[in-house]
Amino acid sequence: MLGAYAAHEGQPLADFPPEGDLSKAQWIDLFQPTPEEKARVVAATGLEVATEDELAEIETSSRLAFDGHAIYLSMPLIAKVEGEPPDTKPIGFVLARDRLITIRFNRSLAFHKFLETQHRTPMETTAPIGIFMLMMEAISDRLADLLENIRDDLDRISKLIFHDTGNGKLRGRRRDNGLQDVLRAIGRAGDTMSRVRDSLLGIGRILPYVAQIAAAWIDRPMRDRMKSLRQDIASLADYDAHLNSKMQFLLDATLGLINNTQNNIIKVLTVVSVVGVPPTLVASIYGMNFKDMPELQWNYGYPYGLTLIFLSAVLPLIWFKLRGWL
Repeated sequence: MLGAYAAHEGQPLADFPPEGDLSKAQWIDLFQPTPEEKARVVAATGLEVATEDELAEIETSSRLAFDGHAIYLSMPLIAKVEGEPPDTKPIGFVLARDRLITIRFNRSLAFHKFLETQHRTPMETTAPIGIFMLMMEAISDRLADLLENIRDDLDRISKLIFHDTGNGKLRGRRRDNGLQDVLRAIGRAGDTMSRVRDSLLGIGRILPYVAQIAAAWIDRPMRDRMKSLRQDIASLADYDAHLNSKMQFLLDATLGLINNTQNNIIKVLTVVSVVGVPPTLVASIYGMNFKDMPELQWNYGYPYGLTLIFLSAVLPLIWFKLRGWL
């Protein structure tokens, strides 16, 4: 899908006519472009349009390039839709003095909100570098929102682990069954966090490169905005590291609770087996029925045997209780 946009000073971003001359558009947005759409953009602008595989390259030389006329940039961009697992696809930027081209392969909420805002709000600057900066700021805001959501998820997980006030047997069953749900929730948070981190690293690479290469296109206010955005990205990266540490702590705590639950089960089985050995021994001895067994002819031999079995079972339980093992 191909979208083209243009704006005049003090006017919101407007859709470019579908059959208009793309060479006059300030921003061309390619979403999962077809070969025909790529060819049309290349013919109108003379700029290269990379494929998804080319944009997915992780080498710095592949993600940041300048051919003397335009800057070619790429980064991984997370797309998180409510109720769906996060998806990460590469996004490409072709930034020239008079034009910006974006190549996208997932439906990013950051782009949706950016377009919605810029269609109704007068733009501060209509230069492609200004549109590019607004886009970077929108992506940064979206990444911050995702980190806030992860923080809320981890807070809920922390309450489940450390502040469960339920009681009784029902609480025990729910807690045991809920630990696997907690592990899955931590895994989902970690997956989203790693994707956010990839996007933050991508922006962190792009901004200083653009600031250096496009220095002649950038005025003082734009440089200040770029510096501020770089600081925001750095602070978000630090916050991501903090959340990652918290997530690791919650993961260790959850695994510790699972180990405790398993140890309690083993302890119960061990007690049962130990308590069951002495009565079994007594019953085995007096169940042999040898002819010369002195107790075989006792009138009270049967009550005597039952008493021994009872005591051999109860005394270990009392001993375990006194030792604090029960």
